[in-house]
Amino acid sequence: MNHEQPIMNASFPQAILHVDGDAFFTSVEQAMHPHLKGKPVVSGKERGIIACASYEAKALGIKRGVGLWEARKKCPDLVVLPSDYESYSIYSKRMFEIMRRYTPEVEEYSIDEGFADITGLRRLHHMSYKDIALKIQEQIHKELDLTVSVGLSLSKGLSKIASDYRKPHGITAVQGRHIHLFLKRIPLNEVWGFGPNTVQLLRKYGLQTAYDFIQRPEKWAQKMLGKPGLEIWHELRGVNLLPVTPDPKPANISIGKGKTFTTPSSDRAFVYAKLVRNVESAFIRLRRHKQRTKEIYISLRLKNYQQFGLGARLNRATDSTQEVLPMVNELFAKIYRPGCEYRTTQIWLTRLESAADTQFDLFEDRLQIDKLEKLSKTIDEINARFGKHKVCTGTALKISEAPRSDRAQLPWRKLNLLPGETDRQRLYLPRLNIKV
Repeated sequence: MNHEQPIMNASFPQAILHVDGDAFFTSVEQAMHPHLKGKPVVSGKERGIIACASYEAKALGIKRGVGLWEARKKCPDLVVLPSDYESYSIYSKRMFEIMRRYTPEVEEYSIDEGFADITGLRRLHHMSYKDIALKIQEQIHKELDLTVSVGLSLSKGLSKIASDYRKPHGITAVQGRHIHLFLKRIPLNEVWGFGPNTVQLLRKYGLQTAYDFIQRPEKWAQKMLGKPGLEIWHELRGVNLLPVTPDPKPANISIGKGKTFTTPSSDRAFVYAKLVRNVESAFIRLRRHKQRTKEIYISLRLKNYQQFGLGARLNRATDSTQEVLPMVNELFAKIYRPGCEYRTTQIWLTRLESAADTQFDLFEDRLQIDKLEKLSKTIDEINARFGKHKVCTGTALKISEAPRSDRAQLPWRKLNLLPGETDRQRLYLPRLNIKV
């Protein structure tokens, strides 16, 4: 006889959905190119590392983060594609648009997953919460030819675990009175928010499942894992402490840009040119968001993935690319190692502040500052009209001298423009490879 008591007796005091795209990048490729369906497909050709693997590829033991050479050893017929982030973004937007037909409270958690609060909407849609979840899943499949997995429960933490429970194209609904039964099947490493170190710590105390964790007293959870652990303890018990937030994300607290070379290089001028291009891209985004930075940090990654970085704090906030390039050059000279092969350059802009909050210093060269700001504005206007980086620093021109390889292949969408489209101006839709 089972004497276990449910965590709560209520069925759905709150109803939170988590929608998660199944192998999203490669699924988009297969939706746009139906001849790829049923084949092992991976994206990430431009990086030499798998960014996403289709379920056909996963069945062969091919996973994200694996080198392409290793993946091809397992599957010589593997279809390797360059990442088409433009098309992935378009499909992502359409997926969230479908979710918003059923509730205005949709949170875009990442490009391929999001939360939705459907509490109180049963009467409006004349269907149960699970039927609403099924309808969203069906519409995404029908309109986008993509499969998604859906989790439905009382909190974001539970719904996220539930969406992963029956992948791919599954749906799992966990109502309040069944939480304890569901969590007994969930190992600690599958709990949203538990990293490897946390899992190892909890296992040392004899815990194996999410249910074991919530059976411990609240004070014990707080003592062991602090405030984040206490939040997870409540979320797993069906108390939604993390509300769905449909509002746009707040202003950037940092901006980063990085680029992996298609072929590692030991050419100092080329590596520096790639870094400068990242600087230009980061500052374009900084100005677009009407922000300024007061701290920069650069890093260089070697072919063997060893990484070196160095940062500097500026004496005043700026949004001018030209103003920070001398400092970038100094930092680069200090961490660059001659003879080493590099694969990635990165820059982060931190300590950001609004460009509207400009404060003048008594001893600054205001004339020079105004000139640099006008120069940046003019460059942005020209590039907006004729294409990104059409006007750039002379240093960045070195990039064009890089040796070409098959990894530099452009995605299909960029090679097949619709009539009237340009490299910088395209319609808000993927180009489907359909013969009529």
